[in-house]
Amino acid sequence: MKTHETPDNITPDRTLVPPSGSQYEIRSGDQTVVLTEVGAALRAYTVKGRSVLDDYAEDEHCTGARGQSLIPWPNRISRGHYGWRGSSRQLDLTEPDKHGAIHGLTRWANWTVTDHGPARVSFTYVLHACPGWPSVLRCRLDYSLDEYGLTVRTSGTNVGTTACPYGTGAHPYLSVGTPIIDGASAQAPGSVYLPVDELGIPTGRKPVDGTHYDLRTEEELGAREIDVAYTDLHRGADGRARVRLVAPDRAAGVELWVDESYPYLEIFTGDTLPEPGRRRTGLGVEPMTCAPNAFNSGEGLITLEPWESHTASWGINPYPEL
Repeated sequence: MKTHETPDNITPDRTLVPPSGSQYEIRSGDQTVVLTEVGAALRAYTVKGRSVLDDYAEDEHCTGARGQSLIPWPNRISRGHYGWRGSSRQLDLTEPDKHGAIHGLTRWANWTVTDHGPARVSFTYVLHACPGWPSVLRCRLDYSLDEYGLTVRTSGTNVGTTACPYGTGAHPYLSVGTPIIDGASAQAPGSVYLPVDELGIPTGRKPVDGTHYDLRTEEELGAREIDVAYTDLHRGADGRARVRLVAPDRAAGVELWVDESYPYLEIFTGDTLPEPGRRRTGLGVEPMTCAPNAFNSGEGLITLEPWESHTASWGINPYPEL
């Protein structure tokens, strides 16, 4: 019996496919952004050839959730288990070492491009029911570039027959071109942080005062290790909260902003990444509409009734004032 042969009347497609699927480029002035089919993820962002992200190459597999969007929950759900309106639900454990379900259900899915212009691209995906998630969610990600940087708009619409819990987040790693972030300075707007247990699940709320988590004024990161969510965010007159990373010589900087839909920001110095060569090479700054484990704690959790939608925006400014 012959196997693995192409029928004579079909021409084989021998095009090699990148691990993250099709690549979509958008440009504005000196800025170039690359998005991927898998997860509709932000793979790369350069300004005048300088990367403002700790990114990954086209022929590499995405690790550390680098540049991915997190739907329908960001961060972790303890033991992948939660209750919802009288029912008990069990998700697949996608972080087995911590007995948890992490970063949602859409980041490894193939998204569809519905609009692509020189400086914009839109993706859609329908999240159907799966183990632990009996709802149906229509998801959309819109990326756009202008002279002020990149804007990312995330929308979720419940197109199922019953209400569902919802949260969203994103997972870029900021970079100022240094091999590691230790010598860089950072500023983060949170006055409260959420301490966590050994499984990464919040155990309460504490003020940042007097702790190494206090980055309300610009501080050199040094050797401090951070992997917690911040809240009670200071916001500007425009309603945005901002996280800034600045190079040691102050020759480069980058700023991530969130609108009022994001009350939480996870800051991650990357010390626990499984690849030793990627630890502390970028600063993870994760916008989150809810707290970690919100499907259990309810902190920041959104309820979407049938046909109800939620939209949130965040972005990256590669030209902050230094």
